[in-house]
Amino acid sequence: MRQAPVSLPLGIVIRRTPSASRWVPFSWKVVAVVPGAAQADWQVLRQEGDVLEFHAATVPLELWHSDTEAYLASLSARVPSVGVVMREQDGPSGEHPYDVLLATVSAYEFQDYADSGEELLELVPMPEGLVAFVRDFVEAHHEEEVFVKRRRDKKRMDLVEDGRGDARISQLSDVYRAPRSGRPH
Repeated sequence: MRQAPVSLPLGIVIRRTPSASRWVPFSWKVVAVVPGAAQADWQVLRQEGDVLEFHAATVPLELWHSDTEAYLASLSARVPSVGVVMREQDGPSGEHPYDVLLATVSAYEFQDYADSGEELLELVPMPEGLVAFVRDFVEAHHEEEVFVKRRRDKKRMDLVEDGRGDARISQLSDVYRAPRSGRPH
């Protein structure tokens, strides 16, 4: 039976800065996460000139007992990070062009999203309190998996006869021979 995850609300802070490009008016970047944050929907946190910081969303950070190896990989990185996965909104983007889908501390789950290429991904350094929370979870639930080397079966693979083709199909001659031309020699 699979155990329920431990969940922690995580606020996602996104900074909007004027873009250097004439085709794109603003540049967006995830700059922080806030553990234990209340729900928010693009609430302005700070404004300095044209730079705005938003509490864009609060998403659950779920820690599964079976994924502790992936959390260890994230914690052992030079800078332990939270992976934030966002997707462009459909239709006119307006003031808030992204939907926050997920926040994860699993290096493997984040890599799966990177492989798809459909989402915008940002790594944000974990606050010290969140590092301690994840480390405590891993220490409580991690079980080292014992490596078991598989044993080969006794079938001999070196007895292949080149040129015979599939043994289930009867052949009168070599299936790899050069085809004969219709002209006499």
